[in-house]
Amino acid sequence: MKKITLVLATTLLLIATTIGCREKKSTGEKVEDAVEESAEEVEDAVEDATDDN
Repeated sequence: MKKITLVLATTLLLIATTIGCREKKSTGEKVEDAVEESAEEVEDAVEDATDDN
């Protein structure tokens, strides 16, 4: 019983710490990040396509 309680408490602490440390972003920042990631993926695809030719 003690082992289960210890594992549960450790797991909850880990989850709480992870959630508490997450960076909070506004919707605008999320959109900017998505656009930047998409642009990088397109650039990589273009480079790959030109390298193949």
